[in-house]
Amino acid sequence: MGVPLAMETLTERVAFMRESLQKSQTITDNMVSILGSFDHRLSALETAMRPTQVRTHSIRRAHENIDKTLKAADVILAQFDLSRQAEAKILRGPHEDLESYLEAVDQLRSNIRFFSSNKNFKSSDGVLNHANNLLSKAILKLEEEFRQLLTSYSKPVEPERLFECLPNSLRPSSPGHAKNSSSNHHEHSNKALEGAVYTPPTLIPPRILPLLHDLAQQMVQAGHQQQLLKIYRETRSSVLEQSLRKLGVEKLSKDDVQKMQWEVLEAKIGNWIHFMRIAVKLLFAGEMKVCDQIFEGMDSLKEHCFADVTANSVAMLLSFGESIAKSKRSPEKLFVLLDMYEIMCELQPEFSEDIAYIETIFDGKACAEMRESALSLTKRLAQTAQETFGDFEEAVEKDATKTAVLDGTVHPLTSYVINYVKFLFDYQSTLKQLFQEFDKGGEANSQLANVTIKIMQALMNNLDGKSKQYKDAALTQLFLMNNIHYMVRSVRRSEAKDLLGDDWVQIHRRIVQQHANQYKRVAWGKILQTMSVQGLSSSGGSAIGSDNSSGVSRAMVKERFKAFNLQFEELHQRQSQWTVPDSELRESLRLAVAEVLLPAYRSFIKRFGPLIENGKNPQKYIRYTPEDLDRMLGEFFEGKTWNEPRR
Repeated sequence: MGVPLAMETLTERVAFMRESLQKSQTITDNMVSILGSFDHRLSALETAMRPTQVRTHSIRRAHENIDKTLKAADVILAQFDLSRQAEAKILRGPHEDLESYLEAVDQLRSNIRFFSSNKNFKSSDGVLNHANNLLSKAILKLEEEFRQLLTSYSKPVEPERLFECLPNSLRPSSPGHAKNSSSNHHEHSNKALEGAVYTPPTLIPPRILPLLHDLAQQMVQAGHQQQLLKIYRETRSSVLEQSLRKLGVEKLSKDDVQKMQWEVLEAKIGNWIHFMRIAVKLLFAGEMKVCDQIFEGMDSLKEHCFADVTANSVAMLLSFGESIAKSKRSPEKLFVLLDMYEIMCELQPEFSEDIAYIETIFDGKACAEMRESALSLTKRLAQTAQETFGDFEEAVEKDATKTAVLDGTVHPLTSYVINYVKFLFDYQSTLKQLFQEFDKGGEANSQLANVTIKIMQALMNNLDGKSKQYKDAALTQLFLMNNIHYMVRSVRRSEAKDLLGDDWVQIHRRIVQQHANQYKRVAWGKILQTMSVQGLSSSGGSAIGSDNSSGVSRAMVKERFKAFNLQFEELHQRQSQWTVPDSELRESLRLAVAEVLLPAYRSFIKRFGPLIENGKNPQKYIRYTPEDLDRMLGEFFEGKTWNEPRR
């Protein structure tokens, strides 16, 4: 019973589910039919709306195009308005309001760029032609304004202003006169100059420089570099040359230099050294500052402008130096050559292209020729100075001066050469630098020592020749003693001692002593023979019977005293006219003579004096006491004249 009931129930449920599915299918079919109807209606509506959509899109596009056209028209009209404003300013010219004028030029350039990029504008060609013509006129006015502004504020610098810019040690002592570097070379040391402060003068007022810079920039943008360069060169180079002429710089040829008297030329060289320092460290340095500010951002043009402005002035200054370096060599020129070499070395940083030197002003390709000229002059001066050394050594050895020093004193040649050598040592650092120009591996100190020794030896050789002119052998020795002693004393008191060394001094001191000994032997040997016992033996004349004088001839003793008196008086008369200028050497020589003469004379009088004193007129033979002789020896080597009274 249970199973049939369950089956019946299941059957009922299946039948119910089938009925439900059929109803759902019917509903679905009905919905599909309705939706299909909607799709058909929407398709018909879309077809009906399409023309309206197309018209709406066209209208929107038209509105957008109209907006764009109106905006473009506004921009073009604005450009025309700006162009008219710029034209009005340009026609008024730059003189009244340069800043506004430059703004107008910039605006005009902007207009040209605008219309150049809008060629489809119907009137663009006409507008561009008008704008370009106006710009050309504007640039010409800018050129004229640049010329007038630069000319108005470019004035020659007065010498007094330049002197005020120098360090105190280099300022001239009196207005209008440059300090002669040759004659006052060591009023200041080179070390003091190393820290010297130079203040380049203001060549153009600072407020004008920005205006000139803006004008220059506009001309460069317009492609007028050459016109700008020409205006700047003509104006500034002329003013620079006028400043140098006011200072005293002259344009002198080699012939002019050759014809000058040495005193005149020496003064001009001293001035030239001063002018070189002022020109480079003040005027050219000031000119570089002006170029830096006017042509800021235009490096190539700046370099060429500076080179063109300074070229003539540099050439004029260096040509004088070249004329001196190439002129006939002579000993007196050596020191001015060294002075000139010094200033060129001092200015080397300014003429260097090495950016490590902050002082460099002649750098870059445009200044290459000027750098080469400066370097060439420096080397030429060094070469000429070195050759002059050789000339001097030869001239000293071959000096044939007929100037006679009758009193045997120091010869003018000796004092000249020694002063020359002492002066050389004031240039030690310069000479060492000069020697290194030619011998990079050599020791500068030893080179200077060798040069000095050669000059000293040349002097000694010449003195030896001059000493042979004396007929009196004693005066020959005195002359050599005086001159070599002067050399030794001068070396000992100068820096030359450190370079030549103690050995040189000691060797030559011994030579002085040798000549002093030779003088004593030659001058006093004969008179000492008169006081010798030899030859006094009696040969029949009267004699005294004392042991000390046994067998001595009174007549022979008288002859000896007469001979002594005659010789001593002759020596006194002659040698009191001779000169030993050094007081210490003079006293030393007198003492050396006295130490030989007086003991011999005392001994002779003591032994043989009684023989004369016991006879007639003893004062006729014994004229002098040892004290008289000592006093009279004090009159030797005083350089007395013949008619000068005896002391």
